[in-house]
Amino acid sequence: MVTLPCFAAEVAVLKNGFSIKHERREVVGDVTRLYMNKEGSSFVDVPTSQIEHFEAAPADPRPVTQAPPLTSRPVSPPPAVIAPGGFPGRPVIDLNQVVNEASGRYRLDPDLVNSVIKAESDFNAHAVSPKGARGLMQLMPGTASELGVPNAFDPQANVEGGTKYLRELLEKYNFDIVKALAAYNAGPQTVERFGGVPPYYETKAYVARVVRDFNKKKAAQQKAAIAKKSSPSTSPNAHAMAAKPSSGRTIQANSTPAKSGQPNE
Repeated sequence: MVTLPCFAAEVAVLKNGFSIKHERREVVGDVTRLYMNKEGSSFVDVPTSQIEHFEAAPADPRPVTQAPPLTSRPVSPPPAVIAPGGFPGRPVIDLNQVVNEASGRYRLDPDLVNSVIKAESDFNAHAVSPKGARGLMQLMPGTASELGVPNAFDPQANVEGGTKYLRELLEKYNFDIVKALAAYNAGPQTVERFGGVPPYYETKAYVARVVRDFNKKKAAQQKAAIAKKSSPSTSPNAHAMAAKPSSGRTIQANSTPAKSGQPNE
């Protein structure tokens, strides 16, 4: 069952203390879909039960800047903004901006990074797995230390480190996304030992979850782009100016989708 969408720039404050800024939202079954842009081509599904409340998005007069190229030094993030009327001392972090900046630095599709975050922690910045993996992208303490992440519960540092690690794995496996995802979940040594995705249900289910979510985002982008191109307009150049999806590519995987998953490691 899908409810009518709510339009207005606002912030979803989650029960785990994390906040997600978005343009609009709608309830789809037992999740609330938070759209990161007005076109609806980028969104995040959050369990409705995990949302504490919604707040008006704080005004931000700062201009939006493009992520620096891979060869440049990472730019220090802007200071956090305290949401008016929110809890004292609770910063509002724009997860979409954090993911986009990290993805830009390491030349990854932000939709892929978001899909990994969803599979790893379901956007819980304080998640801890039974084996000790921590934060949004479930970094093990040793891996976090190697990546220069002193606090894995810091969303910005965690996403930065996790995105960097994912890029390293993609390069290691010649940009075979399925192998890279399997290594992210089970470790590179395990993938090398089995010559590919290991025969573990957890790892196969994990890869399938990420692939399914990533393909879902790409299908939504393609649908939005087609709808925009076919919509009537008075401008003679309307079709030429229609927005294109960030990527029409989808990932193929032979893994069996899982009904529910475990955190990384």
